[in-house]
Amino acid sequence: MQFLVEAVVLSSFGGLFGILLGLASAAAGARFLAVPFVLNPGIVVIAFLFSAAVGVVFGYFPARQAARLDPIEALRHE
Repeated sequence: MQFLVEAVVLSSFGGLFGILLGLASAAAGARFLAVPFVLNPGIVVIAFLFSAAVGVVFGYFPARQAARLDPIEALRHE
């Protein structure tokens, strides 16, 4: 469970950072090109949900494998 929570938290923070970086870049690019900047909140929400979903999917399988390991064997091969 800990690995899955960690994956979700990291992917959520990464998604938020990516959205903020993308919005800032789009606003700067719109100002540079002298075109209007239109913020679509639906796209922002979809981007965040996609980021969280990727974190859940790619965090679940390693978390499941780690939970099945015997701690002694995992430390022995580390």
